[in-house]
Amino acid sequence: MSTSAAGRITNILVAGIGGQGVMTAAEVLSQTALSQGYDVKKTEVAGMAQRGGVVTSHVRFGRRVLSPAIPHGEADILVGFEPAEALRWCGQLRHGGVAMVNRLRQEPPVVTLGLFPYPDDPVAEMRARGIEVHAFDAGAIARGLGNSKLVNTVMLGAIADYLPFPAEILKEAILARFRERKPALVAVNEQAFEAGRAAQAAT
Repeated sequence: MSTSAAGRITNILVAGIGGQGVMTAAEVLSQTALSQGYDVKKTEVAGMAQRGGVVTSHVRFGRRVLSPAIPHGEADILVGFEPAEALRWCGQLRHGGVAMVNRLRQEPPVVTLGLFPYPDDPVAEMRARGIEVHAFDAGAIARGLGNSKLVNTVMLGAIADYLPFPAEILKEAILARFRERKPALVAVNEQAFEAGRAAQAAT
């Protein structure tokens, strides 16, 4: 992607539902970019996150970043932890941007309460708009590895090859967090990361 161009700001929008690890994923991306010498800005919106509300986080990094909010239509990468949320935020992508979408459907309270309908096929709608979408069931991958909380590591693995630094840098940043806090989960997170990369490559 053109995000590797020197001096360019990389804009990543992470969107999902409370409890899916959206803010953790954004924090890992920010810290990794910071470790690579980038100026990093991040902001997030968590609406009733503890009750399954919508959560979004903007991550921006480059030589110099003045604002934490991604200007409308300038996101390089949309990381959609939930397909309807990915559809809702896809308008933030720039022309030629890429969407990485977890197909695992998780209805927010506004849908379960009957206030809004759930889209029939969010991924198809995004593709109909001309967006490059890589969609796969990160939830199934995580469950297959024995821990549904691995979804955010799977999703980070999926975008790793689109970042302006080597995928191994991001993987090592993730694994270092677990070595420090939960060493028993290092190996399975490495598997989740590589599974995400493979899933993206297969779409």
